[in-house]
Amino acid sequence: MRGPRFDDPDLPLSDLMTLWPQTVHVFLYHRMLCVGCLIAPFHTITDACVEYHLDQDAFTSELRQAIEENRGAP
Repeated sequence: MRGPRFDDPDLPLSDLMTLWPQTVHVFLYHRMLCVGCLIAPFHTITDACVEYHLDQDAFTSELRQAIEENRGAP
């Protein structure tokens, strides 16, 4: 069985940031209030991008880059 994927369209933001904490800085960079938000367990990347008027493909690429850059970090 495979683990969760960060780009799963149904993955809640709270799970995303818990499983890949290195993505938090991407949200903060875009001045998104998702970190610690009570709605994060219910919102997905798509929801957040719609809410903040962000290009989802570009935002997902930034998340992917943050994850890959920190993959081997202690």
